[in-house]
Amino acid sequence: MNGPRHLRIVIVGSGFGGIGLGIRLRKAGFEDFTILEKERTLGGTWRDNTYPGAACDVPSMSYCFSFAQKTDWSRKWAPQAEIQAYMEDIAHSFGILPHIRFGVEFTGARFDQNSGTWEISTRQGETFRADALVVGIGQLHHPHIPAIEGREKFQGVQFHSARWNHDYDFRGKRVAVIGNAASAIQFIPQIAPLTERLYIFQRSANWMVPRGDRPYRDWERWAFAHVPGLAKLYRARLWAMLELFLLPVIQQKPWAMRYYRRIALRYLEETVRDPELRRILVPDYPVGAKRILISDDYYQSLNLPQVRIVTDGVGSMTENAIVTKSGERLEVDAVIFATGFRTNPFLAGLRIEGLNGQLLERDWAEGARAYYGITVPGYPNFFMLYGPNTNLGHNSILFMLECQFQYILEALRVLRNGAAYLDVRRDVFEAFNREIQAALQRTAWARVDHSWYKDEAGRITNNWPYSTLWYWWKTRHLNLADYRVVSLAEAVEAAESKPVPLAASAGAR
Repeated sequence: MNGPRHLRIVIVGSGFGGIGLGIRLRKAGFEDFTILEKERTLGGTWRDNTYPGAACDVPSMSYCFSFAQKTDWSRKWAPQAEIQAYMEDIAHSFGILPHIRFGVEFTGARFDQNSGTWEISTRQGETFRADALVVGIGQLHHPHIPAIEGREKFQGVQFHSARWNHDYDFRGKRVAVIGNAASAIQFIPQIAPLTERLYIFQRSANWMVPRGDRPYRDWERWAFAHVPGLAKLYRARLWAMLELFLLPVIQQKPWAMRYYRRIALRYLEETVRDPELRRILVPDYPVGAKRILISDDYYQSLNLPQVRIVTDGVGSMTENAIVTKSGERLEVDAVIFATGFRTNPFLAGLRIEGLNGQLLERDWAEGARAYYGITVPGYPNFFMLYGPNTNLGHNSILFMLECQFQYILEALRVLRNGAAYLDVRRDVFEAFNREIQAALQRTAWARVDHSWYKDEAGRITNNWPYSTLWYWWKTRHLNLADYRVVSLAEAVEAAESKPVPLAASAGAR
């Protein structure tokens, strides 16, 4: 070739992953990229979750990109509107907005072996062709509403917390909240004082510790912005504290589990007055087996006389009530589903067709798997952001995303230098996933039967079991020995030979 190969890149999703990768692409000299966004604005989960009290549960100074450090956060734990504003600001200042196609919903893609490119389909009927495809739609964007008998008969207001009804007036209303996890503990303190009656349906209690939130002082913001290296040092300190004290809980280190259990029980004792209520708020599973929640005001809101925790499950719904499994009838005006998201199967509803007719949904029939959460054998030049087994239970996901940006950039440089495609080796992929699953079985997450970290078969498909430092070390460079690197000439020759489809993919079409 006479010079670097021109690459066309398509990114799906304009959340932190899509925007961040776009910035890194521009910095690296890749200008021919398009970000497909199904909505009319960017932001991903922070665009969608606008419920009262929505905020990040990672310290704000570490919930921004290291290459776009924000130093003027208003609080130690950033509220939703401020995070959304940050994303919009960096998309504008780094020139990403012209690359985003709003209102274009990605539905699937097929790898064309003749050209070594991806043919991309959208719900609007528009098609794209790309040399590399990056899917960055995240894990938390399909709201889950459980099947409840009679729900369609309910004549009051009902909505999921990720689709908040901002027109509804809670004053003097009887409200039921189904669910009591990360979102619920943020909006319940905001609406509880307004209600006449608030029923919180709790399937299981959560281990909870105080957040310790407060506004940043003016002098602190000034120092972060003007003292060289201070913001980076503070950010590094936050990262190190989470790695040193929270990761050991997930890895079932006895000292760490005792430490967090003691903090959680003391916090419960200090904030909840009723002994019986305290009893039902103590989880029956080990610390760290499910997400450790942080809040400065949830327990306090439970002390309000109109608030009641209901531990009996939801049996059915009528025109104006929820009937518990034991038959108690609770009349309500509104029902809020704080029931999380459908995280499995990964990439649900998308048709990704790789080499020889392979379908990703079939390859993932027994659980989503990827190499460092980024690549899958048989799907050349296909990359994921925040893919399988890259979710964290102890630190900022943006750290993981930045590692993935670097890894994908190195792969794109290989393509730019003349390769037709990269395809991760099957043996490397299988060995990696055996190791990850073995490590996950040693974590606290394996000690509960059901959680959003697991698929229906009980396989932990969402989480990363090791330190983020280990992930950075392994992804800081792309090891070409892990991949089958196919030249343009080889790609043409392979396409002309028309290989027989793999047995596992027979009838995929």
